[in-house]
Amino acid sequence: MSNLYLPRRQFLTSTAALAAAAWWTTPGAFAEELTRTARTTEGPFYPDHLPLDTDNDLILLNDNITPSLGQITHLTGKVLTAAGEPVRNAYVEIWQCDHNGHYIHTANNFGEEDKNFQGYGRFLTNAKGEYYFRTIKPVPYPGRTPHIHIAVNKNGKRLLTSQIFINGEKQNDKDGVYRQIGDETLKKSVVADFIAIPDSRLNELAANFDIILGVTAIELEGIEGHGLGKPERLMNRRG
Repeated sequence: MSNLYLPRRQFLTSTAALAAAAWWTTPGAFAEELTRTARTTEGPFYPDHLPLDTDNDLILLNDNITPSLGQITHLTGKVLTAAGEPVRNAYVEIWQCDHNGHYIHTANNFGEEDKNFQGYGRFLTNAKGEYYFRTIKPVPYPGRTPHIHIAVNKNGKRLLTSQIFINGEKQNDKDGVYRQIGDETLKKSVVADFIAIPDSRLNELAANFDIILGVTAIELEGIEGHGLGKPERLMNRRG
């Protein structure tokens, strides 16, 4: 039975929902420092009113049974330090436009809103630094190549703001945000392959995007010790 028809909470806690992540492995030891994920602009459409549902399944809102439009994508990855150490208990946020190009923002007027698309979600990384979202493949809208916004927060501190681009997308080279990254190695740090899941009756995709932070484990311990507040406090703040 497809994940689309699992009860809402069963889907969110089911290990089957993380099956796409099994395709990917991360080496247990790193010979040298990993390339840090390039920082990009937050953009003007970080939600100015969060949906009531802010979990990691953007396809279904609350307990609705009608899914959003768009090609279902299982987005997985790890949050790591440059030394390859996992970052646990970090909030990963994503936000993106719906299949029609509409963001959940009052200033956004691209396309007609898909009221079944959550538009925003967050996930707390586990002991291995892993995160998981079920969302849709990003689509273009006027002036922008397809992309998913992503941010990492820990104890109320924004550690990274970036965007995920589709590897090989022809519009990337004309996109202002992508072009501003400049360095070709850093550009590779913000692209992901969106791969068809074999035998998926829903034509689902899997994408893996590891996030490499420019901090060490010791620095992260310092962040934890300064009482900067809970990550939820950051949700309504522009970075």
